[in-house]
Amino acid sequence: MAKWGEGDPRWIVEERADATNVNNWHWTERDATNWSSEKLKELLMGLWVENEEGKCEITEVSKVEGEASINNRKGKLIFFYEWNLKATWTGTSQSGIQYKGNIEVPNLSDENDMDDLDVSVSLCKDEPETALLSLMRKEGADKIRTALAGYVGFLKTEFTQGMILPTANGVTKQTAQATTKTSKTQIGSCSAAPPPSNTGVKIPTCKFSLKDTFLTSPEELYRVFLNQEMVQAFTRSGAMVEGEKGGKFRLLDGNVNGEFQELVPEQKIVMKWRYNTWPCEHYATVTLTFTDKGNETELKIECRAVPESEEERTRDGWQRYYCHAIKQTFGYGARLC
Repeated sequence: MAKWGEGDPRWIVEERADATNVNNWHWTERDATNWSSEKLKELLMGLWVENEEGKCEITEVSKVEGEASINNRKGKLIFFYEWNLKATWTGTSQSGIQYKGNIEVPNLSDENDMDDLDVSVSLCKDEPETALLSLMRKEGADKIRTALAGYVGFLKTEFTQGMILPTANGVTKQTAQATTKTSKTQIGSCSAAPPPSNTGVKIPTCKFSLKDTFLTSPEELYRVFLNQEMVQAFTRSGAMVEGEKGGKFRLLDGNVNGEFQELVPEQKIVMKWRYNTWPCEHYATVTLTFTDKGNETELKIECRAVPESEEERTRDGWQRYYCHAIKQTFGYGARLC
C-alpha cells in the first residue's frame, strides 16, 4: 500500500518548520484538501442500505466542495475542515422498480457536532413516491453520518503522521483538538482512541451470526482473509497479517487486531478478534465457515463474547468492512442473506 509522504502526489504539504523543530515550537500547517476530497468520495461511494422494501445505494458523488487543513502549534494539532457535499442515490424496490434521488450535506465542519449534521435526502423531480425514501432518510442518513465520522477519524490519524516531531528529551507528545467541539459519533473501525484500561470488572457479552454469499470458490475466499496484500486491498488501509495458526493480524491502521487460532483450508477460520477501543485484553471469538454452493460460496460468520454495548457496531463492521468491501474490491458480489 502506498504511504502518505514524499513522492505521493496526493500529499499536498505547506510546511513552515524543519527538522530543527524538535520541541514542536514552530507553527506547522498541512493542506488536507485534496486528500480529504478523495477520502470523502471513497467513503460515500457505494454506501448502501436495505430492508424489506428494497435496496438503496449511493451511485455518484457529484460535489465535494470545501477545504481542510491541520495546524501544529507547540505539539497541539488543530483541525479545520468545511465541506459541502452532494451525491446521487439509486433505489430498487423488491419488485424491481428503480428510483433516483439526491443527497446534500451542507455543513460538514469542525464547528458542528456529528449528531447535528444535516443530511438532506430527496427524490428526483417527477419520481413517484416510494417507501425507499424513508429508508434513505433514516438508515441511509445514519450510515452517511457514520461514514463522515470516519473521515474525521482518518483525518486525525492517517493524514497527521509525522506532524509531531520528537521533543528534546526524545519523547513524542501529541495532542489533537478540533477548533470547537469534538464529534461524539464514531465509525465502526475508525476510532483512534487508546484502549480503555482493564478495571477487572466482568462485562456482559453477546453472540450473533451472519450469512453472506460470494461468487467465488471457498479456496479463493479463504485466501482473502489470510493474504496480507488482499486484506490491504479490501480494507484500503495498512494491515499486518500472519496467515498461519497462531499468527497475528492488525487491520484498519491498528483499529482491529487479533490472532488466528484454527485454520482448516477452504473450510474454517477461527480467530481472536477485537476493536482497539474494547476493554484491555478482551477478545471476541469469530468463526468463519466456508460452504461450497456450486458456483458460489456461503460464508457463515459467528461472533461470540462481543461486548453487549458493541453488538450493533461489530455487526455493522463485519457487514460493511469485510463482506461488502470484499465483494466491491474483488467482484464477488451477491445478495446479502
